[in-house]
Amino acid sequence: MNDFVICISNESNPASLIVGKAYRKLPDADAESKGLSRIVDEDKSELDGYLYPSSMFVAINLPEAVEKALMTPEG
Repeated sequence: MNDFVICISNESNPASLIVGKAYRKLPDADAESKGLSRIVDEDKSELDGYLYPSSMFVAINLPEAVEKALMTPEG
């Protein structure tokens, strides 16, 4: 199962994050130990994601079919 989060704040990042949208969170233990989350944001040019404060997101559980759809690369 992949980790997904919902953005609850896009303060200082309105072009990169949309409040209320689900984003994929990539594993990064070092970042998480510093209160950061590695997120694949709207830019999508950086497949390794970008670091954002974890407080900007809330973890969510999604049905497998939804996760699969979100993992499918966009045409």
